[in-house]
Amino acid sequence: MTGNRILGVILAGGLSRRMGGGDKALRPVAGHRLIDRVITRLAPQVDALILNANGDPQRFGLALPVVADPLPDFPGPLAGLLAGFEYAHAHAPWARHILTVSADCPLLPPDLVARLLAEKGEAAAAIAASGGRDHPVIGLWDVSLAPRLRALLLDEGERRVRAFTARVGTVSVDWPVEPYDPFLNINTPDDLATAERLIASVG
Repeated sequence: MTGNRILGVILAGGLSRRMGGGDKALRPVAGHRLIDRVITRLAPQVDALILNANGDPQRFGLALPVVADPLPDFPGPLAGLLAGFEYAHAHAPWARHILTVSADCPLLPPDLVARLLAEKGEAAAAIAASGGRDHPVIGLWDVSLAPRLRALLLDEGERRVRAFTARVGTVSVDWPVEPYDPFLNINTPDDLATAERLIASVG
């Protein structure tokens, strides 16, 4: 337990179209499933961890709670964040922050939470960045944002993560991309091959 009252939410609710469909999180990379690599990186940094995914939760074979999107038709990562807020309200009232990460980022940095928390300050959220580019799906969010997100999704029909970050205000926290980008995400077979090479070279 970190003592920072953070609930980690691994987002795996997408359709993985660029990977040919199916569960991208279950794809093997360097001998381990993507989801297992993400859990290994993230679990020591948070106080509890859940997986946001749709469909039969048993297919993951995990001890973690698996929480579906609260909205139909695969509306995107904001629905996963809302699922995290709703899970915290019902099952983890101690949580003060939600940490979201993608299920397809096997190289997450070990200081992800520490740096986001340290640099967030009084902002409502802090998001990761690298190579001059923000990664708004990877962020630390105050649970007090839940009503605003619910209104954005349910009342306005907004689905873009950047629309939410622009509205609530965020701090961007940058990581170096050498010797590798810790936020490499696996969207295509080529990305998977790149991750295989990186893991083989850096361990």
